Amino acid sequence: MELSPFVRFKEKVVENVSKVIVGKEEIIELVIVSFLSGGHVLLEDIPGMGKTMMIKAFSKTLDLPFKRIQFTPDLLPSDITGINFYNQKIGEFQFREGPLFSNIVLADEINRATPRTQSSLLEAMEEKQITIDGETRKLSTPFMVLATQNPVESYGTFPLPEAQLDRFFMRIKIGYPTKEEEKEIILKNIGNPLENIQSIITEEELSYLFSHVSKVTAEEDVVNYIVEIINETRNKEEIELGVSPRGTIALFKSCQSYAAINGRDYIIPEDVKAMAPYVLNHRIISRGIGNIEDSINLIKRILETIPVPLENI
Repeated sequence: MELSPFVRFKEKVVENVSKVIVGKEEIIELVIVSFLSGGHVLLEDIPGMGKTMMIKAFSKTLDLPFKRIQFTPDLLPSDITGINFYNQKIGEFQFREGPLFSNIVLADEINRATPRTQSSLLEAMEEKQITIDGETRKLSTPFMVLATQNPVESYGTFPLPEAQLDRFFMRIKIGYPTKEEEKEIILKNIGNPLENIQSIITEEELSYLFSHVSKVTAEEDVVNYIVEIINETRNKEEIELGVSPRGTIALFKSCQSYAAINGRDYIIPEDVKAMAPYVLNHRIISRGIGNIEDSINLIKRILETIPVPLENI
């Protein structure tokens, strides 16, 4: 398998998005991994951290159809999935597509919508399809939901249920910039930095990446290492609900993509350690832990207790 397209893809996307988002190369890589794995991302951070800007820059870089949904308490499921309406001119019902019929969907402040509206995303995120009035319609390929939520504000919000959280491939926190990065942000935001973003990825490149990423392999010891980590989340006393098998599959897929963009066609334990905190932090329910930082640190502590297999390659 030729790995240079994966490495070039990562380098080009990181370089392009970094024209807008300063000092967050690791976060951009995590979004790339989720995209190549066919997963969705929940960006959880306070307002003004660049979540929406990064998503817009990412979609412009890939030149894929992009739609934004501003979630509010009065948003209805049909507002995002679409609706059948009666066209009087032709005398029959027609389907009007909702914003989910796009490749990249920004679900802005997703926790402001009611549980009923949130649940309308479940089928779309898991099965890449939407069923309306008994008729199932396939969504565009690739399809990725990038959702944002503010973890601090509680007024007028509806916490995401576990079933909804589990549909997200990763939950990521962007974090504050350093002083030097903040200076660079000021200089880059003189004018509209998004105007400097040009599409640099072709459809042929994406087709190759999606068709080959699943060919990344793993030794049995590495697979056992992943299973041991997952099993520990189910047996640890402070965790009430451990990671589901969907989380196990997500961790393996993320390691495949992460290995590929780093120029390898095999997974090493370091890939697992790099991906586990972001893929698993929202898939556990633990006593006294509600924020993303504590959940990530708990996963990291679990990683420290599991023996790392020696490479045998």
